[in-house]
Order: sequence, then structure tokens, then C-alpha cells
Amino acid sequence: MARKAQSEQALDERKDQIKRAALKVFAEKGLAGTKMIAIAEEAGISQGLTYKYFDSKDEIFSLLVEEAIEESQDAIRNIGQLAGSPLDQLRVFTLRLLDENHKLYFLLIQQAQKSEGVPQRAKEAIERYSPRETVESMIPILVRGQQEGQFAEGDPYRRLILFLSVVTGLMLQDAKAIGIDWTQEVDRLLGILTT
Repeated sequence: MARKAQSEQALDERKDQIKRAALKVFAEKGLAGTKMIAIAEEAGISQGLTYKYFDSKDEIFSLLVEEAIEESQDAIRNIGQLAGSPLDQLRVFTLRLLDENHKLYFLLIQQAQKSEGVPQRAKEAIERYSPRETVESMIPILVRGQQEGQFAEGDPYRRLILFLSVVTGLMLQDAKAIGIDWTQEVDRLLGILTT
């Protein structure tokens, strides 16, 4: 029984290795520019071994889009459960958004929304994802912060759209190439909501 559990664990670890590599390759090259050989090379395995775990790049892409959306929705649902004030909660949330791993998921979702030839499974996942609902789920945190004097008055929906649009723009930048660590600028970003 222990041997079977170890075998399943090894299988899961290899799948995760391939998915991490695929996420990086898809984020850099897009769906159309990605080949299974590039995923295999990034994972440090043979192309044949990649096909042992996944039938196609479309399967991996769709799975990653579903995971990216789920992770994004979980992060937003959990903002209000973070410790601290509304300002502290949005600070932690923003740091997570600007984290390099989250950025790759974000880029993947962007590609799934805008690219041609997106697999049906990924399209269906994107159709279930509502950016408006995402913003609306954050409004209670901003309103509470406004009531506590941490955030400036004004339409919370518009303020959050402005804030998230700026953060989204920064996520699209290659921060390493321009030598900036956006996580060091979170308090300035939050100034959009506090002033």
C-alpha cells in the first residue's frame, strides 16, 4: 500500500513539474507559440514523457486556466479573512498579485481571454469568470476602510477599478528587465485608495 502511495505521489510531482514549466512557457510565448517540446525542455524531461502525463498542450493550457481562475477567486474570497485592517488586507492582497508566480497565472488568463484558437475547455472556464463579480466582492472591504477613515471617500467600485487597473498594468510589465520590484511600491499603489 505504501508503495502505491509513493507511486501516486511521484506521478503528482511529475505532473506538477510539467504544469509549472508549461505555465512559464505559455506566459512567455502564448498558446500559439508554445510547443510540447518547449514545455518538456523547460521541465527538463523528454517530450515523450510529457505525453505520458498529458495528451496535448491544449489539455495543459485548459487545466492551467482552470487552476488560475480558481486560485484568483480563492484569493479574492479570502481577502476579508486576512488579519488586520482593510488597508492591511489590501496590502497583503496586492503583494500576492504582484508575486511572480501569480503574475504568470494572470498572464495566462489574459491570453485565454484574448487569444485565438483557445481550447473549448479553457473558453468555458473563462466564460464562468466574471471580473465584475471580482471587483464587487472587494467592495465591502473598501467600504469598511472608508468608514474607518483608512480609504478616501468616493464610489468604491470606481476606486477599485482604478486601483486594480494600475496593478494589472504593472503585472504586465517585465519588472526584472526594468529593474523595479513592484512589491516595494505597494504603499504608493494603495495611495490610489487612501488619497
